[in-house]
Amino acid sequence: MERKEVETQYRWKTEDIFGSDEAWEAAFAALETLPDVSSFRGNLNTAENVAAYFALTDAYEIKLMRVYLYAFLKHDEDVRVTKYNAYVAKVMSLFTRYGAETSFAVPELTALPEETLAAIAADERLKDYDYSLKRLIARKKYVLSEKEELILAQTSEPLSVAGDVFDMLDDAELNLPYMVYQGKRVRLSHGLYSVIMSGSDREARAKAFKKYYSAYEKIINTLATTYYGNVKKDIFYKNVRGYESCLQAAIFEEDVSRDVYDNLVSAVDTYAPVMHRYMEVRKKTLGLDEMHMYDLPIPLVEDAELRLSFEDAFELVLKGLSPLGEEYNALLRKGRDERWIDVCETEGKRGGAYSIGIYGNHPYVLLNYQQTTHDVFTIAHEMGHALHSYFSNANQPYAKADYKIFVAEVASTVNEVLLLKYLLHTTEDKKLKKYLLNYFMDMIRTTLFRQTQFACFEQEAHAMAERGEPLNKDNLSALYYSLNKKYYGDALTHDKQIAIEWARIPHFYRSFYVYKYATGITAAIAIAGKILSEGKPAVERYFEFLKGGCSTDPVSLLKGAGADLTDKETFASAMREFETALAEFESLE
Repeated sequence: MERKEVETQYRWKTEDIFGSDEAWEAAFAALETLPDVSSFRGNLNTAENVAAYFALTDAYEIKLMRVYLYAFLKHDEDVRVTKYNAYVAKVMSLFTRYGAETSFAVPELTALPEETLAAIAADERLKDYDYSLKRLIARKKYVLSEKEELILAQTSEPLSVAGDVFDMLDDAELNLPYMVYQGKRVRLSHGLYSVIMSGSDREARAKAFKKYYSAYEKIINTLATTYYGNVKKDIFYKNVRGYESCLQAAIFEEDVSRDVYDNLVSAVDTYAPVMHRYMEVRKKTLGLDEMHMYDLPIPLVEDAELRLSFEDAFELVLKGLSPLGEEYNALLRKGRDERWIDVCETEGKRGGAYSIGIYGNHPYVLLNYQQTTHDVFTIAHEMGHALHSYFSNANQPYAKADYKIFVAEVASTVNEVLLLKYLLHTTEDKKLKKYLLNYFMDMIRTTLFRQTQFACFEQEAHAMAERGEPLNKDNLSALYYSLNKKYYGDALTHDKQIAIEWARIPHFYRSFYVYKYATGITAAIAIAGKILSEGKPAVERYFEFLKGGCSTDPVSLLKGAGADLTDKETFASAMREFETALAEFESLE
């Protein structure tokens, strides 16, 4: 379907950012004159000067992010449109220029004696920046000289090319093949592949699985080189800044302690036998002699899939999230009615789903909605992101509004857990309940176990490269295949095609992002449990988290909301939810 065929109500309203391309171009032209920060160079040594510098740069950045948002959304409507490709390129180039112009600030501030920097951070005029300035103190040992930082600022654009290449290959140039599906010759798309893989036609699933991966196999050397380029970028920054490893660099930037990451990996390893048992239950329930990778997406209960129109799906989400209160539900309706959401899959549109929220504008949500249960949960998930951005932007100053990536998946997953619990507790139909228990187990499988598998792949791939081992299609595929066998066990037939699944994961170009999905669902299960058991007090604590932005470290924000990730028991509790759901499912057999 072409975009012009989609009804207006299902297309996001970019006019809320700029009324026209001409308005965008005028705003961009004005921003090409960078803010004059020359008077601050060499003078960022008093609270007065630092406050004035931040006031100037914040005002510019808010405008810059606005032109970025418009270009980004227009580009993603149809990645084939060269005009909007150019818009994005121009904005990214401007980011680079601006970064170079202001690159003196962090080294200059970091070079100050610790007591001077601490005194500046404690000044009332800089209360909006106290946390970020405290982080500068911690970052002192990783910041280079002003000249070196200027050079590094100019590397960000060329070193991001690997991710850009992957996006273009995956969204626009991947030659997905045709196949016969439901009596018609159709061309596979990412969205259609998801539909087929969740369908009951096993022959179609097997065919789609093999054809889908055959498209990646044809460009696997290119994809391996592209991913290696991304890893090299991470190693470059790790080396020049002096971090111990790429993983340490990533968790330091998030202000997260290593024990949180280790708690996650340890818990998943400990409870891997429960996943193996789930695989055995799946195989038995499906009545299969051999269970393949393409058998994992299907529900264990037939004819219980929620095949809802977008309107009905949204109404169900509203009901499921009612424990969060009327204010939250009113904002959900506002987002739908005022066209924050781009709903339908169209030719050239970016695949998947995301939310983006910048300061001074309402958030936007991209969907490629299909009538599946998964996509109902995707609505809840992405609107969780959107309202997290909404609350943070509304309650924090610009400097503290952008919450850390580490907590980015928590609000979205709280919504999913609440919706799932609502559905489980409101149905008396045994068949539907089994379906939902299965869905919950698969949610934990894909969000907790699978994302930890991804994280371990990233960690080892980076470690291999750090040891000087070149990455290629063979060792990357061997690594991925071994992890797949470790997490899923012997009840599953590990098809050879799954060895190259790493090559199609977009998040691998945002290194060490995926483990946050796993910590996110762990925290979300804890928070949702308290909301349902304690009611209003827990909701109020949770709203403080939503409003918290990056006002302090993310682990502390989560602890205040009821999820202590420094405690191994928090992870064990989430794993027991999986174990309990499996036992309940078996009892309904």
